[in-house]
Amino acid sequence: MPELTPRTVLITGGNRGIGFAIAQAFIALGHRVAVTARSGAGPEGAMTVRADVTDAAAVDAAYSEVEAALGPIEVVVANAGITRDTLMLRMSEDDFDAVVDTNLGGSFRVVKRALKGMIKARHGRIVFISSISGLYGNPGQVNYSASKAGLIGMARSITRELGSRGITANVVAPGFIETDMTAELPEAQTAEYKRAIPAGRYGTASEVAGVVTWIASDDAAYISGAVIPVDGGLGMGH
Repeated sequence: MPELTPRTVLITGGNRGIGFAIAQAFIALGHRVAVTARSGAGPEGAMTVRADVTDAAAVDAAYSEVEAALGPIEVVVANAGITRDTLMLRMSEDDFDAVVDTNLGGSFRVVKRALKGMIKARHGRIVFISSISGLYGNPGQVNYSASKAGLIGMARSITRELGSRGITANVVAPGFIETDMTAELPEAQTAEYKRAIPAGRYGTASEVAGVVTWIASDDAAYISGAVIPVDGGLGMGH
């Protein structure tokens, strides 16, 4: 079981899907939880702050608000992300830039803002939410796959820079997860995807959340720069 030392946790994009489930899991373990969202709200028990991760000033303001209410941020889960899927020949520069700036650039801004406090405390947990697409590639997702792959380099560079300061940086890479998005897929397409997954099913957001809470715990203090797939075996070897 993850340790029960109460921590202050910030999860970006915590108003729905995997981010919402991660927030619920940390709350259930007794942590102080805040989520960022451009709209909507996190689960009951979470503090919700408005922030667009593409805006450094908005990220800074969100941190200040959370720190004033809950104390210094000890755990950051960089989850916020968008997609603009299309084949590369049809992909505009705006499609590419918007996805990379949100998914990769947003993670950079959010984590950078947390680091001074973590260095001072000599403790910190950074968890990037990547994707099977960042390891395996996916047609129509050159922008998304590139942004999610970039999180691995970011986590490993942070590990080399700050590993001696009690700070870990890891990547969780979900595969096909039961969300509103997958619920809208045609039945034939869903069946085809499931045939490719050794587990024979989609994962749940709570299964991803369980991995995130563990990798952020004291039990995982000697794990950093790791990529942990939560994909039912789909991406083995990648």
